[in-house]
Amino acid sequence: MLSCTNRIESIVRKRLAAEFGTTLPRFDLMAQLERHPEGLTMRELSQRMMVTGGNVTGITDQLENEGLVVRAAHPSDRRAFFVRLTPAGRRLFRRMAVTHERWVIELLAGWSADEKERVHASLASLKAHLASSDTSLAARRS
Repeated sequence: MLSCTNRIESIVRKRLAAEFGTTLPRFDLMAQLERHPEGLTMRELSQRMMVTGGNVTGITDQLENEGLVVRAAHPSDRRAFFVRLTPAGRRLFRRMAVTHERWVIELLAGWSADEKERVHASLASLKAHLASSDTSLAARRS
């Protein structure tokens, strides 16, 4: 699974760089903001992307310098900022998302619909098993 994931990610990274001059982390941050037009705090972005606050700050700085995101003061926390896509950022992200979806469809085209369904069902079963294993491990520690 990891080998296939890494290969797909590598192809997507190369294509994002070649076609849009961007990186996968920048695409991921913009995707989070697209899902939350009201904006997200830097902390929320860090948690959702599972990266450090420093990473989010660096990416946000770049995107802000390019006019793709803006920061706004948080209404109730003077230490926090909301980050939102600008109209230009939203337009660019939508173009990238359509292209990204086409790439993923192309990369998975080697499987029939039945094969995709079987893999999906197998991964869902494994995910459920891992969740129950994690819960039972936590119960034994208590």
